[in-house]
Amino acid sequence: MDMTLTELEDAINFWRTLCPSSGEEQALSREVNALAGVYAMMIITHSKSLTLESLDAPVRQLLQTWRAEKI
Repeated sequence: MDMTLTELEDAINFWRTLCPSSGEEQALSREVNALAGVYAMMIITHSKSLTLESLDAPVRQLLQTWRAEKI
């Protein structure tokens, strides 16, 4: 299954709402940070989509949770 850049942005915003930045430095949550790394790689490599199978299990779980919640 493929994930587009726009879907990844939606997933990041979902997790930002559930797990907002914290502390004086406004550090990203663990969940948002994991997805942001994928987002950065897609931007750097000019990818429009990626396969979920190419991602680490924790990131896949975050995306699967997001998809289940948006239905």
